[in-house]
Amino acid sequence: MGQGRGEDWAGPGVFAAMERYGHEQVIFNYDRATGMKAIIAIHDTSLGPAIGGCRIWPYPSEWAALEDALRLSETMTYKAAAAGVDWGGGKVVVLGDPGSERREAWLRALGRFVQTLGGRLVIGQDLGTNAEDLAVVQRETPHVRGLPRAFRGSGDTGPAAAAGVLAAMEAALTHRFGTREWKGRCVAVQGLGKVGSALTRLLVERGARVVAADIDPQAVGRAAAEWGIEPADPWTILETPCDILAPCALGGVIGEETVERLRCAIVAGSANNPLKEAGVADRLASRGILYAPDFIAGAGGLIQLAEEGHGADPERLWVRVEALYHLMLEIFRTAEREGRSTLAVALDWVEERRRVLNQIHRIYVGSSSS
Repeated sequence: MGQGRGEDWAGPGVFAAMERYGHEQVIFNYDRATGMKAIIAIHDTSLGPAIGGCRIWPYPSEWAALEDALRLSETMTYKAAAAGVDWGGGKVVVLGDPGSERREAWLRALGRFVQTLGGRLVIGQDLGTNAEDLAVVQRETPHVRGLPRAFRGSGDTGPAAAAGVLAAMEAALTHRFGTREWKGRCVAVQGLGKVGSALTRLLVERGARVVAADIDPQAVGRAAAEWGIEPADPWTILETPCDILAPCALGGVIGEETVERLRCAIVAGSANNPLKEAGVADRLASRGILYAPDFIAGAGGLIQLAEEGHGADPERLWVRVEALYHLMLEIFRTAEREGRSTLAVALDWVEERRRVLNQIHRIYVGSSSS
């Protein structure tokens, strides 16, 4: 496990930050013609090329952008291991407004920088980007996943990511209440982006009562009109009385002080790094709140990207996403049996898979032409 996961950092330099998080490579990219500024973080490639989404966001500082890239790429390493795909963790953050008129030029420039890495990094979509943006990036590099179906890609990863979160939630329901049925259950969803909205639809279809909030009131209005959800204040959604709290927006929303205000039995969502510090997982456990580790709950989208390379067969995709239910259930049972947090158990499971595969990858495979 890296030293940086879930911890605040304001380090003295880039190498200190890389050492703290265990990164292999950080690349700073600047295109003078377009003004594009991007940070590429490659956390680990011991299992295969790094994969990570491209995020466009108006960060308050370059250090904030670097920290986000480091944390998110570390999470991708764990997510890939949990998803059972032979990839490492990476992330791209572009510093700027997603609505900029230079957006297309930025994406083209970014594609050229990604191409210089020779396949060490494969990028997908993230906050501030979509499948159509990836089609623009692909004009400069083939190292892209999550393209629109018209470009022979698998399309939007939101539904698969939401299905993975749903599987994690149902594992939590089974462990806590003895059934994965939704009747009479209430879920508080924080964030109605592509994953949060897809998750909300799945929950409503299964009969759950959904309370949801987003900083965009139009997103809440659409969800209320289409699915009959109950709108909530985005600043107090975490304190909503519910069975399951689903953080589906930015990370770092649950800290030591926040835990005391939670009124839920389960925390399971799609947000990366929703816990401010790793120790928060222990505090959740001490309060009797079951936490579904984010890098397992949020692995559905990554599984889709892996399947894209094998023809994106829908049936195979949903079988692999459903497997997250069984993995999460085993994590919960092990944590209860050993008296540890679910986060600690999940991290140990991931590290063991990485250790075993690293040993396997030491086997020399000769050229078939020899």
